[in-house]
Formats: sequence, structure tokens, C-alpha cells
Amino acid sequence: MKLAPTVKLNNGYEMPVLGLGTYNLKKSRCEAAVRHALELGYRHIDTAYLYRNESIIGKVLGQFMGDGKIKREQVFLVTKLWDIYHEPKRVKYACELQLKLLGVDYIDLYLMHSPVGVPYVSDDDLMPHVDGELRTNDVDYLDTYKSMEQLVDLGLVRSLGLSNFNAIQLQRLLENCQIKPVALQIECHPELVQIPLIELCKLHNITVVAYSPLGRPKTCNPLPKYYNDPKLLALAEKYGKTTAQVILRYLIDIGTVPIPKAAQYAHLIENLDIFDFHLMPEELLQLGTFNLGRRIWKFEKAKSHQFYPY
Repeated sequence: MKLAPTVKLNNGYEMPVLGLGTYNLKKSRCEAAVRHALELGYRHIDTAYLYRNESIIGKVLGQFMGDGKIKREQVFLVTKLWDIYHEPKRVKYACELQLKLLGVDYIDLYLMHSPVGVPYVSDDDLMPHVDGELRTNDVDYLDTYKSMEQLVDLGLVRSLGLSNFNAIQLQRLLENCQIKPVALQIECHPELVQIPLIELCKLHNITVVAYSPLGRPKTCNPLPKYYNDPKLLALAEKYGKTTAQVILRYLIDIGTVPIPKAAQYAHLIENLDIFDFHLMPEELLQLGTFNLGRRIWKFEKAKSHQFYPY
């Protein structure tokens, strides 16, 4: 079993520098992936209410803890407040609902999934539409965050963070919060490195978590062109690693925490086997040439919202 090293968050808690992303993992596929991940040594699991798999992850965690294979404090569990719960009065309700689904009594890191609020219709209507258009509301993410801060005071959540926020939104929140976010989760892969945002986070000691780190969030998508670039292939050969392993190492070496999704056992093993080498400064610069600012996730349905982040 291999355990990933950890990074110390700005509130003193520690987070493994590699996590398992679970977006689009459903039913038995999700259950098998989480089970295998925990057996292999993954101790950072990332989910969200939007993913509709919290209860499956909770079931596997419950079995592992019940069998004495793992203690609750050994797993860094991340989930997210979905957009329909941005009204301050709904935040605690949402968190308690997710705690119940996950079968735990606290969440290690609770992220605001995006700065865009959506009206609450029901717990199952995650993206209410009218005439084909996504409905949104004008709830200020600062008010949502203030309610999230109360979750820390209540002991339901240990650390708070953000997801899909831009630099201006992050700066505004930092100027108006009582509890500093420990992490910002953003799309980050060789074609979208977001250096200015990473630098701003470093300035404020906020850890950047990289989602879609391999640039291919769905297996039906073709591999990005840089996978066949001679520079990347040469590094993979030099270190005796796969191209995906070199990319994950690159993201860690520039100071982010990648959370690759993996369902296949071989990929789970491969993604965790990246802690026996480091890339040289000149190699990091070489891989930096792939950064074209190419975004995969655009959430264009919310484009007209005042807090649309892109």
C-alpha cells in the first residue's frame, strides 16, 4: 500500500496531495472504484451532491470503518454545496443531508461548488429550467459563505473552500470572510494551468486542487494532442512512467493537488505511483508550453449570471 504525502492547509489540517475524483462514477462502478482506491492507499476522496454518489461512497466508507480497516480520521473527505442551496437558510440543511448520505459526522473539506446560485425547487431538481433556460437567482456568494462558516462553528465541517471561483471573486471573498478558505478547486491540466490564479492562492496560503487534471474528463473524449508530444513522451521514457503519471507529477510539482477520476484498477494503481520522482525546473517549463488556456468546463448555461466566473 502506498500513501500519498500530505500538504498542510492554512488551518493546520493535512490533505493528501493526490485524491480520487468521483465525477460521473455511478452505482457499482463507483463502489468498486472507491473500494479499490481505499485498499490501494488513497486517503483523499472527492465527491459532490451534484455527482449523486455520496451514499455509495458512504456505504463503502462505512464498511471499511466497520471492519476496522480504516479510521474516520484517516480519510480526507471532500464534498460540495450545490448551487440550489445558496440561500443562507438552506446551507445547514444541505450539509446535514450530505452528512447523512455519507454516513459520517463531519466533512473534512466543504466547498461551494460555484459562485452561481440556482433557485431551490426540490432536493432532486439540481438544475431547474424554464423554456430550456437554466433558472438562476441573485443570492450573493458572500452570504452563502457566511452560512458555511457556521458549519465550522457547529463542528459539521472542519475546513471550507471554493470551487470554480475566479481571482476577483476569490479576492472579494477574502476581504469579507471570517474563516479563510483553505482550498480553491479549479479545472487545471496542461492546457489550462491558470498560473495567475495559482499565484494568488499561494500568496494567501490557499491550496489549489486540480480537477480534470488529465484533460480528459470522459473516457469517450479523445486524448488531448499533448499526449503525443515528443517533450512529454521523452520525459515518460526518461523516468520510466506513463504520460499520465508525468502530467500528475507536473501538477504536484507546480503546487497543486490533482484529483484524477479513475474507475479501472490499473489506472488507480498508475495514478498513485508518482511519488518516486520529481521533474526538474527546466522540465516544468517544457510542459508549461502546453498551456493554451483551453477550458473544458464552461458552464455556459449560467453565462448571463452576474457571478459567472469565466
